[in-house]
Amino acid sequence: MQTEKKLTSIVSYPERGQGGNNRYRGNCSPKLIEDLIRFFKPHEICDYMCGSGTSRDAANAMRIKSHIYDLHNGFDIMNSDIEERPEFIFWHPPYWDIIKYSDVMYSASDVQKQYGYDPKQSDLSRIREWDDFVKAMNYAMMKQFTALEKGGRMAVLMGDIKKQGKLYSMLAEIIKPGTLENIIIKAQHNCFSDQIRYSGNFIPILHEYVMIVRKDDPLIYPIIAAKTYKADIRDMPGAVWRDVVAAVMEQCDGAVPLSYLYEQIESHQKAKKNRWWKEKIRQTLQCNPAHFRHTDRGMWTLNRNTA
Repeated sequence: MQTEKKLTSIVSYPERGQGGNNRYRGNCSPKLIEDLIRFFKPHEICDYMCGSGTSRDAANAMRIKSHIYDLHNGFDIMNSDIEERPEFIFWHPPYWDIIKYSDVMYSASDVQKQYGYDPKQSDLSRIREWDDFVKAMNYAMMKQFTALEKGGRMAVLMGDIKKQGKLYSMLAEIIKPGTLENIIIKAQHNCFSDQIRYSGNFIPILHEYVMIVRKDDPLIYPIIAAKTYKADIRDMPGAVWRDVVAAVMEQCDGAVPLSYLYEQIESHQKAKKNRWWKEKIRQTLQCNPAHFRHTDRGMWTLNRNTA
């Protein structure tokens, strides 16, 4: 007797399976959605960015009802109302502008003629700036989550993007409302990027994430939201004196006088919380010969070979 495959925190689907259109770029394996349905056992599934209809086909295979919508067939997540009170939502947002959809995967003019709006205006894959994309992604995330019924779940399939040596992580920056129930790592197969030879320190991205959040309360729920801000090591409570002094000196090409170190640290929390901060700076320099070198009277440099 064959045992039923269990859903685990790592999933891999080398064979795509039947459903959706494998020519629709960015399309995911219907096996993932089938496994989610099999595990969580919803009576129906909603997908408000259904692409080629993979969620519908997976729901049909699992014999449950589906409600699927997309920008190309008259539903705009940014402006249209969600009619259902979903029990389970599957959402596969675009990975920023890696794959453009309107006027690439379908005709924007055809959509405008049929439904009366230009899909390019609400297409998340056409947003140029990352911060603007994150704002739109999080608006769409909250709009769907608030529509869930109490006890409902939302499964979001997303990935990381690398551009010009910088990593942009959807998982890190997507808003996380309700109970963060699971994060599943999904292996990627047969990607376009597999054919590219990368140079430098680029590590090829071979996985995606499935984040599952649950709505436990209809009105009040916790929200985890990423906030980017700049921090100064001279104001950080966990920074030790050696690291503060070394960080100041790393900005300089050569030796610096004690007066420069005093000037650069005096107005910050590290000095304000220590009455004898000047003495502490001198002690730090003298007690860490592996990191600091005395070059002349009152002059110090960073020992860059070992620091």
